[in-house]
Amino acid sequence: MKINASEIRVGMLLEYKNDLWQVLKTQHVKPGKGGAFAQVEMKSVGKNTKLNERFRSSETVEKASLEEINSNYLYEDQDNYFFMNPKTFEQTEIKKNIIGEKGKLLTENLEVTLSFYNEIPISVELPNQIKCKIYTTDAAIKGQTVSSSYKPAILDNGIKIQVPPFVEVGDGIILDTRTLEYVKKI
Repeated sequence: MKINASEIRVGMLLEYKNDLWQVLKTQHVKPGKGGAFAQVEMKSVGKNTKLNERFRSSETVEKASLEEINSNYLYEDQDNYFFMNPKTFEQTEIKKNIIGEKGKLLTENLEVTLSFYNEIPISVELPNQIKCKIYTTDAAIKGQTVSSSYKPAILDNGIKIQVPPFVEVGDGIILDTRTLEYVKKI
């Protein structure tokens, strides 16, 4: 699907120079002289290379069309994570390096959204918030104000985050999967 360069947004996937690119940053510039343009920083999905490109506002770029399928997480092996489509019971495997650090957040039967480009899985979208347990954390220092200070903590899945001083070992918390930040205690 063709879109104008002025419609490019962060997170979009573009087909450009025979490759698939994810938009990391975009800035729309209207100089005093000359035409407006969009300065776009992109990362190749397959090759992990970056590219800075300038598109005139009148130019069009090809937005990649993705197929999204809801799936449930099943298990992992040495190199892959395995998911199952609950409607067709079809299994999909995705390489661990595609998911990265967020793979530690996967729990059995967690419902996720898989994105496919030309029938090849390219990304996994987790729910925005998930429940986790605090495995270890430092003791709170007396006299610290709650609003300004956070302390380091390690979750039961091994992810390191910052939590408020009142959170203790064994507490359940809600974690934002997009930013890997503490949301609230449960």
